[in-house]
Amino acid sequence: MTHGLWSPSVPRLLTHKGTCLLASVSQRANRPITRPYSSTRPASPPSRPFQFHFGASWAAKPPEKSRIHVPFPPDTTVGRWRDEMLGKWKNGTSRDAGEDFFFVAEMQNSSGVSFGVADGVGGWVDSGVDPSLFAQTLMYHAHRYSQLGWAGEPEIDPTQEYEERERVEGWELTPYKCLECAYHGVLRERLVDAGSSTACLISLNASSGVLRSANLGDSGFLIIRSSSVIYRQPPQTHFFNCPYQLTKFPPNMDSSTHLADQPNRAAQYETKLRDGDIIIAFTDGLSDNVFTPDIVTICSFVARSGGSEDAQAQMMANRIVEYARVCMRERKKMSPFSREALREGLYYRGGKIDDVTVVTAIVRETV
Repeated sequence: MTHGLWSPSVPRLLTHKGTCLLASVSQRANRPITRPYSSTRPASPPSRPFQFHFGASWAAKPPEKSRIHVPFPPDTTVGRWRDEMLGKWKNGTSRDAGEDFFFVAEMQNSSGVSFGVADGVGGWVDSGVDPSLFAQTLMYHAHRYSQLGWAGEPEIDPTQEYEERERVEGWELTPYKCLECAYHGVLRERLVDAGSSTACLISLNASSGVLRSANLGDSGFLIIRSSSVIYRQPPQTHFFNCPYQLTKFPPNMDSSTHLADQPNRAAQYETKLRDGDIIIAFTDGLSDNVFTPDIVTICSFVARSGGSEDAQAQMMANRIVEYARVCMRERKKMSPFSREALREGLYYRGGKIDDVTVVTAIVRETV
């Protein structure tokens, strides 16, 4: 999908100067939202030199007997948003994303696009918790904050009167700040009792072409330029197969005996993008099963097949997820996960069955 042509019809969160308001989704569901509007505001956002074309694909792992699946009902705020987000993409692999989730959001005044992925930690099943709820709620709050934030400094017309300039809405929202606010949103949400998740959030500035990211855990992203990977986000782990993770503990659990990380441990990154760059954001269902050169090869084949950038971005996401599903069922070949296990002195053969989620973006510089 090309941004800013897409404008999701999701209720927006009241914010002020980068402050995260203390209210749960359930408390906000029916609250009226009042926002000052300028009578001299342009009817449409200004054109910008960078456009971003998106695709998203996902596949839930096969159901397990131990899996606890108690999803948000479709008439709840997060449940409605979840179904709308899944319905926007041409993904024919799976109806739901399992314990993963993602979002893509156009930022304030079409200043850029924010997107991200999250992977709910499956170990909470042993405590009777559905891991998908934390990941979905984290992405929901990240989406809400992103819609009111700017990808860079808010744009103020110097020819306007002082009162008009003061009415410019929103503030510069970095991926790190978005992650911090979204996490606190989950902590306040009474519909989520407990859970953990990794997270990778990225923003793309439509004026400058700057990418910024905040990553916590073993989800991540990579940037492909001219069929070469120019950057890949290193995973963050406490030890093998135990990633950094944002966590919400139930009231009756002693948090001092469990691993829990804060948003300030997220790795941040910034770079300038170029025309033709491809960004791939993913959960570890991809990185544990598919080697980086194979991802590059898939993207190269899709790019050579032609079609619009929107179609190519979606096809890249679909093909990568399909290949990851093939690899995770392979028992004879070495996988990234089995290679890492071997480095730790452990024997593991083949791929790792897991949920997988991929968001792709193709960069176009128009002027």
